[in-house]
Amino acid sequence: MKYSGAEILIKLLENQGVEYIAGIPGGFNLPIYDALYESKKIKHILARHEQGAGFIAQGISRTTNKPGVCFATSGPGTTNLLTAIADAKLDSIPLIAITGQVSLSAIGTDAFQEVDAYGLTIPITKHNFLVRDPYDLLTIIPEAFKIASEGRPGPVLIDIPKNIQTSIIECDEYFLSNSSKQENIIDSIISNDTKNTSHIKEKIKTSLKKSTLLCIAELINDSRRPIIYAGGGIINGDSSKELYALAKKNNIPVSLSLMALGAIPHDDTLNLGMLGMHGAPYTNYLLNEADLILALGTRFDDRATGDINTFCPNAQIIHIDIDPSEINKIKNSNLSMVANVKDFLIEILPYIDERKRKHWTQRIACFREKYPLPSYGQQLHPANIIPFIGSKVDSSTIVTTDVGEHQMWVAQRYPFNTPKTLLTSGGLGTMGFGLPVAIGAALANKNTPVICFSGDGSILMNIQELATLADFNLNVKVIILSNHHLGLVRQQQELFFSGHYIASKFISNPNFKIIAEGFGISSIDFSFEENPLEKLEEVLNIPGPYLINIPIGECEKILPMVAPGKSNIEMIGSEEFND
Repeated sequence: MKYSGAEILIKLLENQGVEYIAGIPGGFNLPIYDALYESKKIKHILARHEQGAGFIAQGISRTTNKPGVCFATSGPGTTNLLTAIADAKLDSIPLIAITGQVSLSAIGTDAFQEVDAYGLTIPITKHNFLVRDPYDLLTIIPEAFKIASEGRPGPVLIDIPKNIQTSIIECDEYFLSNSSKQENIIDSIISNDTKNTSHIKEKIKTSLKKSTLLCIAELINDSRRPIIYAGGGIINGDSSKELYALAKKNNIPVSLSLMALGAIPHDDTLNLGMLGMHGAPYTNYLLNEADLILALGTRFDDRATGDINTFCPNAQIIHIDIDPSEINKIKNSNLSMVANVKDFLIEILPYIDERKRKHWTQRIACFREKYPLPSYGQQLHPANIIPFIGSKVDSSTIVTTDVGEHQMWVAQRYPFNTPKTLLTSGGLGTMGFGLPVAIGAALANKNTPVICFSGDGSILMNIQELATLADFNLNVKVIILSNHHLGLVRQQQELFFSGHYIASKFISNPNFKIIAEGFGISSIDFSFEENPLEKLEEVLNIPGPYLINIPIGECEKILPMVAPGKSNIEMIGSEEFND
């Protein structure tokens, strides 16, 4: 049968099980939209900005582990999408970004709305494609999904010139509807083309040598003060159950990176919470005393480790990661293994002894009591309002954040008990992330409530997506902590720049209640509520979208804080270590 390149693309996306595509049409991807018009399997989500579309797709990816898909046209549509792609790269999120492009004959001529999407995205994708022949779509599309998902996940960009979209080719209907046949062809291409192997076939088949496992197990069993340092690879690899089994059996406390929150139940005695720049004092002090660190699916990010030369100075380091480039990149390890973390945890568990670690357990309890997070008396202080919200919703509730002080308050205080319930921009730190990601999460998890925590700075970055939220009447509560500042910028200006406040205070702030209602979303402003906690609980239980504006003090700081470049035990706003 004869199909256009655009029709083949849509059929192949259907074959991958794609249910939603977020995007915005334009002149150079309209043939794709025309083909999408005929699809009975894919629902299109019209975002109000291409960055929003990319983050909506991320919301799907982050909660399902399946690549989310987004569309953009050429030129400004493509450049608007770049931040969402880069964000996915830094957080290892599978994403398929499909962009329209000028026709092949016009590439390089500075044609209308022409940008070099391929060149622009080389450093921010796991892999990218410029489609030069419509027949190539038959392998590129399934290939892209494999690349995005296998090994260390990441984004893949597919740039499709308009003449490729409209070209008509002969194609077998059976082939288009048979994924196994496509995968066989892809595997054949991979095996016959070693040039492509590193990009396409990234299934890391590690031997998990018994001798290495035994050495690692011996170090763990013989240690007196071990701590697990769990990263986002635990969440991406669906390894939380296996992590907890090992920690429980050997009685090893677990410190979590920002991206790993939810891997261990919040109130479990083995959970030390988040480490690093805004971690609890007891967590950072305990890591300083550890004699063994088992680092699982983590990259030793500077926000987690502080000065890397002083991080866990008394500990031997065991590093397990699926990406070989992460081993010994930042912190040298005594033992390491390139492996899927889930496979490693399953394989090593039989060699791990049951331990009580009475002395270490007592010391941990002592540190928790002596070096806690700071407490605050105000009812609507973020340190109090965030755990209150967490106590009033189901543990399956998905939480998204933007970036700033509110993000760190959520990381410190929200009671995460379930994996994949925190969606946050950890690597790129993108303001404007929270709202569109919440939309994607709600679409992919129809029966699960979603809460988006934002600030009055971040929310304005992608506030137009309130229209998308209203379009689909999704059960998303948008909570804005308003302090009339770029709060984290102000905090750093106070602490590190002699109080030279410049460009961090908003001269005026919009009325978020009226804005939300203008988009068709119910809203409440707690500036005028006499019983805010009672009203908040009521609003959280109302189905559908709701925007909640909560004023907080203009000078509030997220503490403790490790100054950039300092050791994790040099915390501002924490009792000095004395033990």
